[in-house]
Amino acid sequence: MKAQILASAALAAILTTQPQAAMAQELPPVEWQVSYFANDSTLPFRAPDFTKFSEDAYIPAFETAMKIHAAEIEKIKNNPEAPTFENTIVALETSGKMLTRVATVFFALTGSNTTDKLDAINTEISPKLTAHGDAITLDPVLFARVKAVYDNRAAMTMTPEDAKLLESTYEGMVQAGALLTDAQREEVKTLNSQLSTLTTEFGQAARAAMSDQPVFFDSREDLAGLSDSDIKAAADLAAEKGQPGKFAIALQNTTQQPLLPSMANRAAREKLFKASYHRADGRMTVDTRMLIAEIAELRAKKAALFGQPDWASYAMWDRMAEKPKTALDFMEQMVPALAATQRREAALLTEAIKADGGDYDVQPWDWYRYANRIKAEKYDLDEDAVMEYFVLDKVLEDGVFYMAEKLYGLTFQRRTDLPVYHPDVWTYTVFDRDGSELGIFYFDPFQRASKRGGAWMSNFVDQSHLYGTKPVIYNVLNIPKAPEGEVQLVSFDWVNTTFHEFGHALHGFFADQRYASLSGTATARDFVEYPSQVHEMWATWPSILSNYAKHYKTGETIPDELIEKIEAAAKFNQGYDFGEVVEAALLDMKWSALSPTEAAAIDTPEKVDAFERKSLEELGLEIDLVPPRYRSTYFNHIFSSPSGYSAGYYSYLWTEMLDRDSRKWFIENGGLTRENGDHYRATVLSRGGTMDYFKMFENFAGRAPDVTPMLEARGLVAGDEAADSEVSDGALPPQSVN
Repeated sequence: MKAQILASAALAAILTTQPQAAMAQELPPVEWQVSYFANDSTLPFRAPDFTKFSEDAYIPAFETAMKIHAAEIEKIKNNPEAPTFENTIVALETSGKMLTRVATVFFALTGSNTTDKLDAINTEISPKLTAHGDAITLDPVLFARVKAVYDNRAAMTMTPEDAKLLESTYEGMVQAGALLTDAQREEVKTLNSQLSTLTTEFGQAARAAMSDQPVFFDSREDLAGLSDSDIKAAADLAAEKGQPGKFAIALQNTTQQPLLPSMANRAAREKLFKASYHRADGRMTVDTRMLIAEIAELRAKKAALFGQPDWASYAMWDRMAEKPKTALDFMEQMVPALAATQRREAALLTEAIKADGGDYDVQPWDWYRYANRIKAEKYDLDEDAVMEYFVLDKVLEDGVFYMAEKLYGLTFQRRTDLPVYHPDVWTYTVFDRDGSELGIFYFDPFQRASKRGGAWMSNFVDQSHLYGTKPVIYNVLNIPKAPEGEVQLVSFDWVNTTFHEFGHALHGFFADQRYASLSGTATARDFVEYPSQVHEMWATWPSILSNYAKHYKTGETIPDELIEKIEAAAKFNQGYDFGEVVEAALLDMKWSALSPTEAAAIDTPEKVDAFERKSLEELGLEIDLVPPRYRSTYFNHIFSSPSGYSAGYYSYLWTEMLDRDSRKWFIENGGLTRENGDHYRATVLSRGGTMDYFKMFENFAGRAPDVTPMLEARGLVAGDEAADSEVSDGALPPQSVN
């Protein structure tokens, strides 16, 4: 049950989707709009019909759905028959369908196309949803029925997926607090409500600090080095923000900003970087520091109620890594080589600055400008020239879709008959290898102020044999949109991201589960990024690349030597590229490792700053030159939902280990073949959250995962230096928590 009876944190995690396009036509009364959510959509694949409801429908729809769900739970509790798998576990799984429909659409929109009204609704409804989830997961009568089935499991005949559903339902309720005392359960409810309110507020504040606070420049000279289209976009944004004649650059979600390398004016670079680095830390109108302090303290208090020393120990119960120490040891083994790489690369960049006539040492706002210059000279690589080979629609249709056809036998058909929540959204029917309809894909590529930063995938409809549903999936990106009339080119980073997010989509499309709560990407946080990362490897696979990488003017296929340069250059600048991610992951674990007493002591904005600074300094990395990918004040992954990636940002590194080892397997076994694709689909992509993750990987690769390919790919070690670094019993637990 994705939004039904699992822990309230899991309920809230489902609520991450998008907002709704304004409706031009006249809609029926609100009560009729609410009734839309009571039944399955009549559109193909039960896709949501955005023409059937307005923003006014959400609050009454949520309230109605929660009442219906509560009545369904009461029926399960009051069933006079003895608890069974069907009348308790499956009944719970199938409850709350209307609530899932409402939440899926609403939270899709608050992520992708929000409005002030939707934000206000989110603020109002999130604590109510949390309380509703808690009322279910912490109900002692309901838990008694679940426990009765769980305790009798040895005597029952179940499929492996049935057994997994029973285990997940029971353990989810225990993790929510079902075994606590009455007083402790009430305290959990209070903490959950407070966390829901604070994390919603943090997410909205962090987005406002990004989208509502562009960086203004007085003259065109400030933006020297940027393209004419970038400068025009900056002028248009300044005019839109009420300062015609000036220039404005919108911030993106990461600390580093994509336009910095092109900016020749060093003072302008510093201004843009510092605006990004200091966003939401009180330097301007937004300050999230006390929200962070309160969230950290409440999480530590909640963990203590469960007898855990800190939030990380509590939150990692269902992870592949299982224990904080496992994740920390995994990351910390990379720090010495990474620190040396940072110092070496910083010296190279400072040397380049001196050669360029500069009398200063490299700073973060200089780093990528000179790193790109060295990369261009060392590898003869011109990033702007590379970009001219990547036209967005060709990247998607002739690249990503072509990869899916060659590897898995899929085909795609563009459609224009489905309502969408924004005019920029593209839709496709996806056909399986046998020609049958597999699902529907929505693609929302462009950056806009109403969209949170980053890129993500989720479902409008989950695959489920029990419900007879096929997946309806969307990918959301934040590619800067080209001016009207210009060809939409994308950077190679966005090419990689497009392949990555569609890897998530394939994980969802290939779901083959009976139960929606175990379907597709419903896996552990430190496993879910793995299939998406693997699919990045095909972005530069020769036969795929030659099919989509065509020069936008000449139609010439990207030269092999240019790709060789891209791949060779990929190991350069790992001091920053890899360092900022490692720092963010370790910073997350520091916030998640606080005891209640330690967290309570961080009670002022200045102490939040001091804790972040001390935590980063302890890492032993060059944090002043390479700040974390996200500072605490805008670290949405870990502070903008009750669960999210808190104590889990390390997942990107953990899954990169699985990814790089899997790439090695593909290459050793013939690369891009249907046989390999079908094998990966059968052993990983179709398994959802139904089995142990170490076992799943071993079924695919025939062995335990090995960290060596990851370190080699990052250029941190040579093969012989990591010969003894195989991940085995000594380094990692032999099995996952699930």
